[in-house]
Amino acid sequence: MSEKSPVIAIVAGEKSGDILGADLIRNLRSFYPNAVFEGIGGDEMISEGFNSMVSMERLSVMGFIEPLKRISELINHQKLIINRYLKDKPLFFVGIDSPDFNSKIELKLKLGGVKTVHYVSPSVWAWRSWRIKRIKKSIDLMLTLFPFENNIYEENLIPVKNVGHPLAKKLFRKRLAANNELNLRDKNKITICLMPGSRSEEVKNLAHMFLKSVEQLIKLTNKEINIIIPAANSERLEQLTNICNNYDSLSCSLFDGDSHNLMRQSDIVLLASGTTALEAMLLKKPMVVAYKLHWLTYLVAKPFIKTKYVSIPNLLAKKMLVPELLQDQATTDSIAEALKKIIYETDIQQLQISFHTLSNLLIKDSGKLSALRIKELLD
Repeated sequence: MSEKSPVIAIVAGEKSGDILGADLIRNLRSFYPNAVFEGIGGDEMISEGFNSMVSMERLSVMGFIEPLKRISELINHQKLIINRYLKDKPLFFVGIDSPDFNSKIELKLKLGGVKTVHYVSPSVWAWRSWRIKRIKKSIDLMLTLFPFENNIYEENLIPVKNVGHPLAKKLFRKRLAANNELNLRDKNKITICLMPGSRSEEVKNLAHMFLKSVEQLIKLTNKEINIIIPAANSERLEQLTNICNNYDSLSCSLFDGDSHNLMRQSDIVLLASGTTALEAMLLKKPMVVAYKLHWLTYLVAKPFIKTKYVSIPNLLAKKMLVPELLQDQATTDSIAEALKKIIYETDIQQLQISFHTLSNLLIKDSGKLSALRIKELLD
């Protein structure tokens, strides 16, 4: 009778986690060639042979309010994962990002004797720092993407490894690209890539504001603006198509995915905060970061926010390298003014040099380092 294949359980809750998960699976296979990979993941992970028990889209919620609307469904998904892996213990469990969903699973499984790893540090260094006590009880290893994240784990004696970001190796160009446009002032036609998020609620909240800001920018500059919008998936493509149909005066082109290529083709990226800001930095693209949470979510969160910046370029640089317009600051007029400033005032060459320097901090073989550190945990 053949030996049963070992199971490696992974839960990723959104698009960025899906990319990390796929990279991790590829590298884990070199150590565990016969393993079965299952849990919750998206298209990238599924393409690597992963079996997703639930559509990842169901986990892609933001803030406090949206999860409350689907709390019973989310709890049921948690119970499904916990019960399955307490009954049939996997070789180990990896929670990728989505800390509010994964933390309960990690705690229950660790108490049940399963080795647990969390990949992508929650922002405990920025807000809700008390979570570090629960994290210490819940995981055997933390894998961080950014070097500044390790300190809080080392201070609390939690095993941690900085593995860099796989996107850095994928997107970073060792030399400054010769074809990057450095002078937008004299350019008649400017291409702006809009990235209003990957979640339904984000797109609903931000897409209209982004499009109205471009309308305002055209009035301020009299330039011809070409808008390109990569949708995170087919559902977002349909949602964005319906939104863009309300803006006949704008030149909008929508695409199903292909975000990196579209950002490369653009002059400026207007984006929601998150992984997209990192991607724009690695591609050395001038950007404006604009984001609005539900007012109640922000009201609850505001007292616990401890960091001056939210976007990765600014956090890495420890200064305001790119404009961040958040909550009440994120208006049609303020976004249009920030875009105008990039066109007429920003030293784009100097900005690209700064992006180049910061990108160097993140270039590691992330998937390989993560897989190796997990193997060491088990040995």
